[in-house]
Amino acid sequence: MSILLQGGILVTAHGRRQGDIRIAGDKIVEIGTNLPVADSQVEDVRGRYLLPGFIDAHTHLELNNGPGSQACADNFYTGSKAAVAKGTTTVIDMATPTKGQSLADCLQVWDNFAKGNSSCDYTYHMSIIEWNDGIRKEISDMIAKGITSFKMYMAYDNLRVTDGELFEAMLAIKNVHGMLGVHCENGDLVNENIRRLLAEGKTSTHYHPLSRPASIESEAIERYLMIADQADLAVNIVHLSTERSLEAVNRARLRGQKLYVETCPQYLVLDDSVYDQPNFLGAKFVCSPPIRKVSDQTALWQGVMEGSIDTISTDHCSFNFEGQKTLGREDFSKIPNGMPGVETRPEVIYTAGVTTGKISLEKMVALLSENIARQFHLFPQKGILQEGSDADIVVWDPEVTGVISATTQLQNVDYTPYDGFVTKGGAQAVYLRGQKVAENGQVTKERQGSFVFRQAPKD
Repeated sequence: MSILLQGGILVTAHGRRQGDIRIAGDKIVEIGTNLPVADSQVEDVRGRYLLPGFIDAHTHLELNNGPGSQACADNFYTGSKAAVAKGTTTVIDMATPTKGQSLADCLQVWDNFAKGNSSCDYTYHMSIIEWNDGIRKEISDMIAKGITSFKMYMAYDNLRVTDGELFEAMLAIKNVHGMLGVHCENGDLVNENIRRLLAEGKTSTHYHPLSRPASIESEAIERYLMIADQADLAVNIVHLSTERSLEAVNRARLRGQKLYVETCPQYLVLDDSVYDQPNFLGAKFVCSPPIRKVSDQTALWQGVMEGSIDTISTDHCSFNFEGQKTLGREDFSKIPNGMPGVETRPEVIYTAGVTTGKISLEKMVALLSENIARQFHLFPQKGILQEGSDADIVVWDPEVTGVISATTQLQNVDYTPYDGFVTKGGAQAVYLRGQKVAENGQVTKERQGSFVFRQAPKD
């Protein structure tokens, strides 16, 4: 039997209109006004917005960063449930090999993590943490398996590559029309800043952002964009966090360079005062890049409003405060880097952005869904409400209110950086490929997620 969502307000990145949506199987099969009921099961959604399912293009649901690293608190089962409960129907997770591991083996590991466990649809960015002829040859193999995007690092000693290797990888990715995203920080200067601060006895969380100042990010972004310009590759900047970096992006675009920019909710609603909380609570907010100054937050919102920031994803990487973050009580550099966020992103952005008038609901749909789908070769299967697209639909209640709390979240971690944040608006119901999988923030059908095969463009 088909399902008829009747009387809602359909919202895309380009506009809104009153109407109905008919779902049959896993697809949207009809959109119109006053559609006949026929044999459909009717769902009355009057007074609600109908939004395309949200996509989080930056998650670490299974962290595997090699010897000595901390395993994250979430996994595909818990993280995907938290995502889909609040309207995120697809995640693009960071598949990260260990040193010496082939990309094919890494892909198999991530498939084992996700298949049969994920409650939302999923695909991966394949991380490249070393560069050699074997990895070069595997780039086209990844494309053939539906993985069209890659991730590289300019910081973290166990993950980063040299500028020359980055350039060579760009050429290989360009050859198969793939997408590259890079973590942009000057790794050498991060290491030197940490060494110097610790030698001076500066060990508290207050010094985490000082070890990774705005210039550390902006310099790496400038260098990354220079290398991409040499390779003639349109690239993605992940988790951009500072005004200075945004200025570098705008300069590159004025030169005619094509690039994409992602930021995250934490850089839009938090500021660096969080690192001075008593009782080591600042450790909860240790992530890289760090939470920045209020002036950076203001500049990023301006970038969102003006369109110089294309997408908002989370960089969800959850570590428990007790037993994980607390390992760095005497040395901030030993605090595992990362924060949870895959569950809270839609409510935080709607509350902080839409209800305050900073952005329209259409803009939110672009930032959290359509722009991501277009950038990462998911469109029009995902990211839009139109006939023939996957029936990933969020029934959004603009009036519901709530309070974000670690005690009620589904994320498998003992805190949330948004604890006490008062929200307005939320997902009343979530459909994943035509199945209602969540209602009022709770998952009603779990483990329904499937791998999404992506097709790279031919030209």
